Amino acid sequence: MQFKESSESIEKLTGISQTERKKYLDGRLKELVAYACEKSTATAQRMKEAGINASDVNGIEDLAGLPVLRKDDLIDLYKANPPFGGLSTVPTHELERIYVSPGPIFDPYHKSATFWKWMSQIMKEIGFGSGDIVLNAWSYHMVPAGLMVDEALRRVGATVVPTGTGNTDLQVQVMKQLQATGFFGAASFFMNIVNKAEEMGYDIVKDFDLRLACIGGEMGGGPIRKLVEEKYGIATRDVYGTGDVGLMAFECSKREGLHIAEEVIVEILNPSTGEPVKENETGELVITAIDESYPLLRFGTGDLVGWINEPCPCGRTSLRITHILGRTGEAVRTRGMLIHPRQLQRALTQFTEVARYQAIVTRKGYRDMLTLKVELSDASSKDTENLGKAISTKVTEAIRIKLDSVEFVQKGVIAEDCKPISDERQY
Repeated sequence: MQFKESSESIEKLTGISQTERKKYLDGRLKELVAYACEKSTATAQRMKEAGINASDVNGIEDLAGLPVLRKDDLIDLYKANPPFGGLSTVPTHELERIYVSPGPIFDPYHKSATFWKWMSQIMKEIGFGSGDIVLNAWSYHMVPAGLMVDEALRRVGATVVPTGTGNTDLQVQVMKQLQATGFFGAASFFMNIVNKAEEMGYDIVKDFDLRLACIGGEMGGGPIRKLVEEKYGIATRDVYGTGDVGLMAFECSKREGLHIAEEVIVEILNPSTGEPVKENETGELVITAIDESYPLLRFGTGDLVGWINEPCPCGRTSLRITHILGRTGEAVRTRGMLIHPRQLQRALTQFTEVARYQAIVTRKGYRDMLTLKVELSDASSKDTENLGKAISTKVTEAIRIKLDSVEFVQKGVIAEDCKPISDERQY
């Protein structure tokens, strides 16, 4: 069985009514489910266990009995059936790239033409295209973010400078000498670059050619964007995505929520009941993207959002969601990355000296700060300096985010029933 690529252009889809869009997506979903059940053993098993026949699926409502697929489920599937848990429909040797996400989860390169169609749409809609020179400051190391954004930008004609993360001095020099017009990365990191440029004696408005910065990936970026626009005259945009599904929503010039990209089906479900939320209620964003190479049906992002039902002033008819309002479960988004308790557990079980621990996320200026509090089983241990360095190294490797500090505390400071990760940021 071959998956039939849609002949509809993105331009045509952006102007259709909600009724027409639902009819179109229901048809695409029916094709995807049939294809996925034939080519993906894990999808076929999920459907069988839910008592749903592929032939009976004519729309998203027919998948209501299919349990939401979560990150923890992916980790378990990948362990049981490596390398892709039976989810990928493409033979491993035919993939151009394989990414490595915490878990570990091996994310296959998206070969789907539909996937790159909507990724390119997002780049165009936020304002990048031919003539732009864009610094891409997402990580190119193992995780999908850097290379996904890189390819999508190049597909719309932009020139990409793969700067990745870190090296703020060099980022400033590259931005200046290449006369970069755009930036793509985390809001807090962009401000680090701006602050470094000013420390080096540059005037952001006079000495640089930046016109557009797509800065997001973390909660609390609103004040940064406001400052960037008002003080420096640089337009900002935001996008939303996950490493598993890619970018799937974007902000238009009106900045009234995020438009869902075409070829992406979204549900907003009550985290407790699994039922669709009512208008003006908040729920978990659940995604089913039309991607035949990696068909994740009803993938739970863990992010809490709300619907925006009013027509957008920009004229687009696509569905919109609010920016992220919070998280379900225990994972916490920090500096654009999700930190899960499992990652901490795997790193810290290597240290028999550790009796209890808790990661604390706070915010200092524009930067997320990450502190690990540690209670030792033997309070008389004296070599805490070297132990702290070793713990910091292992945890940083596990979560892909550098710990700011390891703080050893007395017995009783960390409650027995505490959350493994405590988000104490105030925005």
